[in-house]
Amino acid sequence: MSASIAKNVASHKVKGLFKDEQSQAQDQEQLYADIGKQIAQTLGEMKGAVMKVGQIASQVKDLLPEEVANALEVLQKESPPMPYPMIRRQLIKALGDTPENLFAEFDESPFAAASIGQVHKALTKEGVECVVKIQYPGVKESCDSDLKHLKRALKLAGLVKVSAEVIDKTFEEIRRMLYEELDYVHEGENLNLFAEYYKDHPYVIIPELIESLSAETVLTLTYVPGDSLQQVKEPAYSQDMNNLIGYRLFETFGQQIYDLHAVHSDPHPGNFAFRPDGSIILYDFGAVKRIPEETIAKLRSLVADALDGRVETLDQHLLNIGVRQANGKEPDAAYYREWIDIVMAPFANDASYDFSQSNLHRRVMGKMKRDGMKYIGSFQPSPETMHIDRVISGHYWTMVDLGVKASFRPLVDKIVLHKAA
Repeated sequence: MSASIAKNVASHKVKGLFKDEQSQAQDQEQLYADIGKQIAQTLGEMKGAVMKVGQIASQVKDLLPEEVANALEVLQKESPPMPYPMIRRQLIKALGDTPENLFAEFDESPFAAASIGQVHKALTKEGVECVVKIQYPGVKESCDSDLKHLKRALKLAGLVKVSAEVIDKTFEEIRRMLYEELDYVHEGENLNLFAEYYKDHPYVIIPELIESLSAETVLTLTYVPGDSLQQVKEPAYSQDMNNLIGYRLFETFGQQIYDLHAVHSDPHPGNFAFRPDGSIILYDFGAVKRIPEETIAKLRSLVADALDGRVETLDQHLLNIGVRQANGKEPDAAYYREWIDIVMAPFANDASYDFSQSNLHRRVMGKMKRDGMKYIGSFQPSPETMHIDRVISGHYWTMVDLGVKASFRPLVDKIVLHKAA
């Protein structure tokens, strides 16, 4: 894949010498679209770390050209399962016995399949319905090598739009996160943290860990059913209920970031389920980002000043969190004022914001295209806030998908700014 991409990029550059600027731009868009499809197909076949990175890259859209990021979105969908005999051997290796001896029932057909493991439904000897997540063989052993080769491929192709230093820091953060996700004992600890935090919560439901049937590469949880994002759309759920679910999602993740200081950072729709009473079920606690106090303080200050329109302080805030690069051109006040107008639109006042009519994403992309070259080198994705950005962008699309209409400013005032209602 790397060799093919490098060859295509080199050929594109040579051909571009003999074409006008408009033709070069059109050819480049087509080149990126073709490269995106090639990367997506290769990563999807490989599974493991590289497929996981592809999923992340499709959500961190300012890291790659738009055409490549869009092509990678196919990796967000369920992947083909591994054959059962291979999964059975993995379970025996981890738990020391066969599924037949460990469980009263064990479904050989997978309930779900993802990048680093797949899930099977089962019944414990005590009669408890459960799901068993089993890690694919060899994923952990190939993680470093896969990430190294993928980073090299992206650099060779000149696809990544940020500095080499930021690429290295971002991949190191992804590597750290992947190793955490590959340790199911660590995921069990994350799950227990959230289970304790949401104990007796009115609407957030967390599955229970079954420790006796769990290990480093096998995780067994109680089965907690719910409706998928696609199932809750009208007419199955009323628009009023979808509005409530959107409001509660915003409240849930705001409290995780600003109160618990640990956020469920994989907004993949398959990691959530819903019920007709407005309950939200959280699955998959491998990707949990613990957020340092100092990062929370930086974010509070940034949000407070952005909401108050204090553009003169925004540049320093963005420097503090690593988004603005000190050696890049400093934007003027008008540049930041426009960004505030775009990004803070859902929170500008107490009025309801209608995500079914939202054009935030189009306004963001339009501004990036207009000002991208002017401030090239001034902004980079920040490893410090990458996971939070992923949570926000992922759930933005959930809000759009459900057509949520709700007032979010009071939640921001309460959760982020600690203002009394």
